[in-house]
Amino acid sequence: MSAATGVGAAGPDPRVPWVDVLVSAVAAVSWALIGMAGAAALGLRLLDADAAGSLGPMTAAVVALGAGGAVTPSGDVSAYGLSGAQAGTAVDFTPLGVSLVGALLLSFFFLRSLRAAGVVVSPAELLARAGAVVTLFVAMTGGLAWAGHGVVTLDGGSLGLDDLPGGGEVEIPGLGDVGGLLPDRAGDLVDASAAVGFTVDTVPTLLGGLGWSAGVLLVALLASRRTPLPRGWDAVHRVARPAVSAVVTVLLVAVAAGFAAAGYAAIGDGHPRRIAGAALLAAPNGVWLGIPIGLFVPWDGRASGPLLGVLPHPVDDLLRAGPDRPVTLGRLAELDGRVWLLGVAAALMMLLAGVLTAVRTPVAAEPVGAAGFAGRCALRLGVTTAVTLPLLALLTRVSADASLSVLGFDVVDAGIELRGRLGTALLLGAVWGAGAGAVGALLARASGAAGARASGATATARGDAGVDRDAGGRGAAGRAGPYAPGVPFRPPDPGTNPYLRVPPGALRPPVRPPAGGGDVDVSGAPTVIRPVGPVGRESRRGRRGAGDGSGGERAPLWPDGVPPPPPPPPPAPRDPDGGR
Repeated sequence: MSAATGVGAAGPDPRVPWVDVLVSAVAAVSWALIGMAGAAALGLRLLDADAAGSLGPMTAAVVALGAGGAVTPSGDVSAYGLSGAQAGTAVDFTPLGVSLVGALLLSFFFLRSLRAAGVVVSPAELLARAGAVVTLFVAMTGGLAWAGHGVVTLDGGSLGLDDLPGGGEVEIPGLGDVGGLLPDRAGDLVDASAAVGFTVDTVPTLLGGLGWSAGVLLVALLASRRTPLPRGWDAVHRVARPAVSAVVTVLLVAVAAGFAAAGYAAIGDGHPRRIAGAALLAAPNGVWLGIPIGLFVPWDGRASGPLLGVLPHPVDDLLRAGPDRPVTLGRLAELDGRVWLLGVAAALMMLLAGVLTAVRTPVAAEPVGAAGFAGRCALRLGVTTAVTLPLLALLTRVSADASLSVLGFDVVDAGIELRGRLGTALLLGAVWGAGAGAVGALLARASGAAGARASGATATARGDAGVDRDAGGRGAAGRAGPYAPGVPFRPPDPGTNPYLRVPPGALRPPVRPPAGGGDVDVSGAPTVIRPVGPVGRESRRGRRGAGDGSGGERAPLWPDGVPPPPPPPPPAPRDPDGGR
């Protein structure tokens, strides 16, 4: 095989096909950034954000945030020469909708390049392919830092300045009534503009892009059960991949359910475009925030000002009461009993992950029993969930503060902060994962589905000897063929297989002609009814035209030495008058 396949006759080729590596890296990074930019631009357009500023710089800033970068907003408000006007903002938020689109596209093209590399990929080629993708992605995020800076202009009405009276009493603490000093200025404040700029931070964005792209490739490699790994990594394939792929599957199903709920809410809402835009940018944020809360992970939160309106009910009512107590499922259920359904949904999601882990875990050749199989699934899913829940808490944390003061009093003072407790998330993840893995394994074992979708060891999966196969006799490639024949699920039955039935009166070949002549009906006989043995020496001499003592050529023989029947006689000549 060629070097491009990465496999030789004796093992993986140490040479790296650099042309293929670079081309696949360019394709993966290009499609990922195109998808992220498209999702960000469409979401901002649906939210009508382009009415306040240029869509291009805002799109670059949102993509940078989705790729793990950082954006620093800053502003200065001028209201017709009045001094003392300042604007301050701070944002720590990741639009996971944009991140998810980029992660899916980057993973798809990266895994596709690995599958095309051959049966086994060498460690050097795997490192080269991953390193090329990460390096190119980090370089492209540098372009986002160059393009992601602009200015957003906010009018006074959107900031709440239209609530000020045009003349009359305006009470300011420490100054008293200053309404007489501003008989005309108060109305002018409504028309004042607040110019808030934003800039993508270069160094944090480069570091964030490095960590984001490397993490996406690692999760994709662990979750893909059909991608080859280097020799000696079979334990990773058997132990980690079933649990990781199960958790990734249920997380994607949860996001799909979130999009469906957003679509249902948009049908009866007066502003469906806003709901669609918010869902496109941040539907995974809400879904993956609800999963830890449903699994009893506590969150510390606070919110004030207009940003309380962006929180779902009853989280807004809980945070409005004060930040003294954490946000938990029980406290939310005190305000709305329907919140318990979130806990039920999260528990069912974990049970689904446990069943998928058991279905995708290969059953060992030695008899370990149901308890041993359940223990293995519980351990693997417990470790995976213990890592996943803190990761979800980190990804869905929100911190935003905005303040705008004019002449010493606040016009807008808004803030929101939600942070999950990582230590508690790790412990609860281990407990939930172990329990769901054990119950799911017992259910799969009782139904006979345990190991039904398990993939063989990737190092020797596609054709080598000693490969583990699934219940259908297929290797890691998932296909049966001439070099990996499938194992039948039941013994051959002539009652259901027409090729095994011989109609009454039909003779099995080789067919001897009847003694009295005539035709033989063999139309219903099978083409080959038994294996044909090796051709004997006499038959080979006959095929070579060896003489039989008379100097003539011997007629070809059938495999058992029986001569074939003679050909039919030629038709009689037709009479010129039309008769025979």
